[in-house]
Amino acid sequence: MKTPSGTTLQDDTYATLRGWLTVGRFLPGERLKIRQVAEALGVGEMPVRSALQRLAAEGAVVNVPNCGVTVPQLSRAQFDDVLQVRLMLEGEAAEKGAHRLDDAGRVELRDLSNAMRAALDANDPKAYLDANERFHLILYRACGSPLLLELIETVWLQVGPVSNRLFEDQTFAVRLNDAHEDVVEAAERGDSAGVRRAIERDLFYAAQQLRTVCDAGA
Repeated sequence: MKTPSGTTLQDDTYATLRGWLTVGRFLPGERLKIRQVAEALGVGEMPVRSALQRLAAEGAVVNVPNCGVTVPQLSRAQFDDVLQVRLMLEGEAAEKGAHRLDDAGRVELRDLSNAMRAALDANDPKAYLDANERFHLILYRACGSPLLLELIETVWLQVGPVSNRLFEDQTFAVRLNDAHEDVVEAAERGDSAGVRRAIERDLFYAAQQLRTVCDAGA
């Protein structure tokens, strides 16, 4: 069945679930009950089953015997591996993206950085994570490499479920936007290398908190 956009309902269901995983709507270890997910999406169970199969093939979810489909829990070793890959991929995309970013893109980054600051002040994790994803996507899409962006989004699936844990320590969370503000300032002065360094600082800072909630013994 085709949707008005020309994609299938299964494709749209997969894309939505993939996005939810990326921004941390589901938590590590959470069981995804097909009926409940279908109700949340307003679709039947068949497209949800198909989408979960595709996500399992990507390692975004796992089929656990006698439990069903669950969100995986990263070990600290796995998290460290993902972080190193993110630094390579996102650092490259950020530097190239900053070099190609136009005035409208820089304005969008500034607006999203302000939105993230407001979300932190209001203690609204969902608003922060949504704006954070858009911020990074605008910068990375500007690099002009669909393959690089696809690789980055695939890696995001691995860490998305732990992203909500960034807000458990409010003293830590209040500084989450500092590096984004540095990205904006570097982009506005045409310093693409500075943008890369700021993105790397952003990833390192978040990793300090996220690594502590990963399973040390997994």
